[in-house]
Amino acid sequence: MAEALPPQHRRADFERWRRRSRLIRTLRIALPALIVLIFLGLAGSVAWSTFNSAPKVAVGAGDEPIRLLTPRFVGRDTKGRAFVLTAESATRDRLDYQRVILKKPTLVLDENGPDLLRMTGADGIFHEQDGKLELTNGVSVADARNTFETASSLFDTKSGEVIGSGPIQGAGGLGEIRAESYGVYSKGERMVFKGGVRTRLETKK
Repeated sequence: MAEALPPQHRRADFERWRRRSRLIRTLRIALPALIVLIFLGLAGSVAWSTFNSAPKVAVGAGDEPIRLLTPRFVGRDTKGRAFVLTAESATRDRLDYQRVILKKPTLVLDENGPDLLRMTGADGIFHEQDGKLELTNGVSVADARNTFETASSLFDTKSGEVIGSGPIQGAGGLGEIRAESYGVYSKGERMVFKGGVRTRLETKK
């Protein structure tokens, strides 16, 4: 017949069993929670890495103006004469799509014909809607008979007329001339100078 354990031993065994039971219940709750936290951490790490590795899009990139290198515009005026407009670069105005800002533009009108006209400048603006070209800063205007230097010029690619409001000076078949404004009309056959006109005529011997 088995000997009964003393009461103090029974109480010690009961306490050990109760502590073990509490530990098991705690682990049953803590382990699943720890696993969930590990998965959440991994998911967060993957999302963070994906976000940081994505290409950055510059704010306002869609608003950047369209810029072309060595552009070339061609057309004809109302008299059927061909013109070619080139430049070092062309940038469309974001506020006015028909307005093209040019760097170092050059316009050649009727290159192989009798009404050759060549215009260059450091800066320019081409209005595509009405076909007008504004040239500024060191403008040079030359045809078969004359060469002029001026501050600014406005060329109408439709009519072929050239006008300017800045000082102009140059030389032609008749001599030298200075004026405050000028205009070239009728295929270059008529040139009008205004404002403080000074000329020095040269007679052929």
